[in-house]
Amino acid sequence: MSEEPVTVDDLAAKAESYLHESSLTPAEYEALKHSVTELAPLLTTGRSYFVLGSYGRPEIHRLQLVKDRLNRRTDSYAFLMVDIRNEWTNTYLKFRLLADYADYIVGVSEHDSGGFLVEQGYFTALEQYFEKTYVFKRTYDGLEPDEIETEADPESPYSGMQTSIFEMLADADRLRTWQTEDDLLECASELP
Repeated sequence: MSEEPVTVDDLAAKAESYLHESSLTPAEYEALKHSVTELAPLLTTGRSYFVLGSYGRPEIHRLQLVKDRLNRRTDSYAFLMVDIRNEWTNTYLKFRLLADYADYIVGVSEHDSGGFLVEQGYFTALEQYFEKTYVFKRTYDGLEPDEIETEADPESPYSGMQTSIFEMLADADRLRTWQTEDDLLECASELP
């Protein structure tokens, strides 16, 4: 939670630092102007949770479940990237700004196709993101084929890169595992 109100100039300065010597286009600057009011809940609640994962079906349903469970908490605001205006043409910039201002980054991982694979790389590359990241990793041991509603290969659902990230998060006690939606909701309830 920020003590000082965030201004368009604050966001623009941060955004331009991420653009590596490029400047914002007029459209990007306009999106930032509109985003200041949209970011108000993120900046004024006691705890904010940026929930990431695959937007495929049925995965997005599970992201919504986590978001809804977290929003039941007093003085909390959970959101998906898609909940913030679509006018942002630069999704990398959108992700970075939302991740910067969120108190927690919560990943829901089900497989190695789509989802938030690129963002997972930021969890380890940028210490300020790693320190506030929790990941809920789906496990498939003992699940019947008809219980797997995604394209995940239950024998090898994750890439070697993801496995390394999971190990780092487990060492920091910020990896939780789940199989069912009830398990996933239990993971969400364990977050700070």
